[in-house]
Amino acid sequence: MTEPILLSLALSPHGQLYVERTGAEATVRSSELSLRLDEAFAAGSARGLLALAGDETIPDLPSPFPYWRDLGRLFLTRVCGLPEGDDTAAALPPIPPPGEELRSLALAAPSMKGGEYLKVELLGALWREMESYFRSDLKDFKNGLKAYIADEYPTWHTVGRVCFHLAENKRSEGTPFAFLATYTTRLSEKLRAQHLPLGRALEIYGGGKDKSALLNLLIPIRCAAEISGLVKELLESGDLYHPLVWTPSEAYRFLKEIPVFEASGVMVRVPDWWNARKPPRPEVSVRIGEKSPAALGADAMLDFSIGLTLGGETLSAREYEELLSTNEGLAFIRGKWVEIDAPKLKEVLAHWKTVQKAARREGVSFLEGMRLLSGVGGAAGDGQAIGADWSSVGAGRWLSECLDRLKKPETLESVDLDDVLKARLRPYQEEGVKWLRFLKSLGLGACLADDMGLGKTIQVIALFLLLKKEKSRGKREERAPHLLVVPASLVANWKSEMERFAPSLSVFIAHPSVTPAAELKALAPEALAGNHDVVLTTYGSLARFPWISRAGWDVVVLDEAQAIKNPNAKQTRAVKQLKSGHRIALTGTPVENRLSDLWSLFDFLSEVRALSREATVHGAIVYET
Repeated sequence: MTEPILLSLALSPHGQLYVERTGAEATVRSSELSLRLDEAFAAGSARGLLALAGDETIPDLPSPFPYWRDLGRLFLTRVCGLPEGDDTAAALPPIPPPGEELRSLALAAPSMKGGEYLKVELLGALWREMESYFRSDLKDFKNGLKAYIADEYPTWHTVGRVCFHLAENKRSEGTPFAFLATYTTRLSEKLRAQHLPLGRALEIYGGGKDKSALLNLLIPIRCAAEISGLVKELLESGDLYHPLVWTPSEAYRFLKEIPVFEASGVMVRVPDWWNARKPPRPEVSVRIGEKSPAALGADAMLDFSIGLTLGGETLSAREYEELLSTNEGLAFIRGKWVEIDAPKLKEVLAHWKTVQKAARREGVSFLEGMRLLSGVGGAAGDGQAIGADWSSVGAGRWLSECLDRLKKPETLESVDLDDVLKARLRPYQEEGVKWLRFLKSLGLGACLADDMGLGKTIQVIALFLLLKKEKSRGKREERAPHLLVVPASLVANWKSEMERFAPSLSVFIAHPSVTPAAELKALAPEALAGNHDVVLTTYGSLARFPWISRAGWDVVVLDEAQAIKNPNAKQTRAVKQLKSGHRIALTGTPVENRLSDLWSLFDFLSEVRALSREATVHGAIVYET
């Protein structure tokens, strides 16, 4: 067991404080604390006194530590009372030693080594030494006095500041709130702020006793009064200096102006149920996809419901009517005060009822539900413009589970390709295949963004095999073949990989290096349906053989999809004319230097062009291992 380190403070004949490690009065037993104090006083008495006064982690210490700590705290208290404004080191006004208080302090000195040298003059010299050190330290700080105190002496930043208090007044039904303005005079022994009513400042500093201190104290209030009508009224009437009882509307007016008070330098204390950034309030709660739809896919119809909730709990019709009849800004419901804007709430509720009526008539597709959840486009965009702060859109049970599976592909139904895939997928590759299949069932475009060499090719081949197996088992209706678009340099690689790992796939190579150009030009796309599973072509071939753009494809896959990052390029325009039920982009560089590069890729993924209908906007999701 480590022996305790015993320390005490002593005073030298030259009036300097130093740490002594011997003597009966030594009591500091923490090695870490002893090191901090030793280093601080070794740098000078001023540094040691301010470290002792400002360190809230220092525990109770025996004499003479508390005595010298009181001197440091007296200095910090005076500093905290200095006015706001040009508070750089050069502009800082003098901080004269408080003669009367120093005389009292000298008379109360405890027994200590060197105590015979302790005089009022010595305390004054230590005070001036602290002022010199403080100014020197402040000079290197760029943000001014108040910021310096908050940074170096965080517990002390409240001293000398006005605080507005709002509390509940539960004994009065008509005036259920109470207001009081106070100011922090000092910190307690435990470094807790000690408040006095602001009216006491008029008694203590008024009548010419300390006009400067009073003016300094009121500067933040006068700044607030220039912006806040409430503070201006309280200041001019004199009510600011007295306790007040308020109605809910008066309290609400105060709560809404908290940012103004704080920006002016006034501290604010309010009940913990109020959050100025996100006030407690009822909201119109919209739920989408509570029940499983009859069919899965991009056009699956989801149920849609609305209700009025508070803190996640549904409000009754009676409670709703009570809220809408409130015009005081605050309403007391279910044992708590909440913000209420009846006109806004009515407007938001009317909007969502209109959306609900349309949903009952036309239904809400999976894709429309996703747009509503994301808050972009369509009804969601209108709803946000009307008042997103008073409404929320959430996924119901079924849709939540669906979105969870999108985020966690490892939870999706496993794939069985042992009889057709001549390779063993790595765990992350199997997750990728499950994820691609699931997105296809939802009609969402997919960007598979694995790094080069991690197996994007094998995952797409496995997906093709999986879709073919489902088709053979009657799980999928007759569909067109898939189209795989790759750079010309990768045609041989893809052909080799599919022959090696998926010999059961029928692959047609729509490229002159394999199929004569004349034959490709004369090809009727209808001849491919039912005879081939995959058509492999290149970006350059899309423009050379127009039938590729006229044909309808089940899945279109782009390899090295960064090839279409320039939306104005000829091959990009050709790619975006392709008609398909689903789109996949493969890229090893999902992060581009310009947002427009990513936009072009996702513009491709987010639009499905089918032969029998106009363009339909779908979502797109990135998966990256």
